[in-house]
Amino acid sequence: MARENLRRDLWNPFGEEFFSPERFFRDLAAPAQRLAPAVDVTEDERAYKVSVELPGVKRDQVTVEVHENVLSIRGEKRSEREEKRDKTHWVERSYGSFTRSFSLPPTAVSEDLRASFNDGVLTIEIPKKEEAKPRLISIK
Repeated sequence: MARENLRRDLWNPFGEEFFSPERFFRDLAAPAQRLAPAVDVTEDERAYKVSVELPGVKRDQVTVEVHENVLSIRGEKRSEREEKRDKTHWVERSYGSFTRSFSLPPTAVSEDLRASFNDGVLTIEIPKKEEAKPRLISIK
């Protein structure tokens, strides 16, 4: 009797709770959500700065484009992780494309946009027009 109770308390990855339809479909949607990279947009006196977190993405898998005052960031992520231990073998894959687009403010100079990629972070700097920069006015 005690042995039967022990068996029921053990986690069974193939049990009903693990493979419920609700859990299965929720887990299928999760990879698509991960493909929308996190973005920070900041501004100072001279420029707008867009930082995009792209872990596991290589520089040649990303494109930055400006068209009709819309900044678009596109890319493709492909990663695979494999882990082997004693009697277990686990493989996890994540792949797909992503796009993030932003309307630029009228004070942005999109022709002088600069982009850099370092340690999985894409940084885009968009200078402001001269008239948008703060100007010190002398008092007479």
